[in-house]
Amino acid sequence: MSAIPPVSAKPNAAAAPVPVRILGIDPGLRCTGFGLIDKLGNKLAYVSSGCIRTDDTRTLPERLEVIYQGIREIVAAHGPAQAAVEKVFVNVNPQSTLLLGQARGAAITALVSTGLPVGEYTALQVKQAVVGNGKAAKEQVQHMVKRLLGLPGDPSADAADALACAIAHAHGGQGLGHIATAGLRVRGGRLMEAPNPRKRT
Repeated sequence: MSAIPPVSAKPNAAAAPVPVRILGIDPGLRCTGFGLIDKLGNKLAYVSSGCIRTDDTRTLPERLEVIYQGIREIVAAHGPAQAAVEKVFVNVNPQSTLLLGQARGAAITALVSTGLPVGEYTALQVKQAVVGNGKAAKEQVQHMVKRLLGLPGDPSADAADALACAIAHAHGGQGLGHIATAGLRVRGGRLMEAPNPRKRT
């Protein structure tokens, strides 16, 4: 009986490139904006965006917990590989700056607790990367985010800032430490659906 010749193994096809999912965060105590994009080569694709809102009748620790838990829920739902957070700027009101810094701390703690690497960018860096002008107005940022991600309408200001932060990271911050697609909204600690800017009404 003749032996059956072994079947020659076919060469493995090259693995398809996998997009990198980036979560951008625009911290704020009243509203923390978030935006997710996928980066594949030089192409960017919108994934989701929204806002984590806190109730100003609650205590500060309770509001910080809403931000912390909300971001952890977003990470669990969308599985980003990297995160980018806008740095706090100092304004004329020290109390507002302090509260903003605490909201930012809650956001970064939530991201780090999930194992995500976090990049940090100033507003000037974000605007420079997205608009080409570090002193661009919020409306210009919204418009450029819309154009870069191919959205049918301008995202909200908070979501646009978060998406812009993610875009800035995608353009130049993947080294870190240097400088399906339904939106989500968190209200009172509960994650809820938000309108998808790709859907026309």
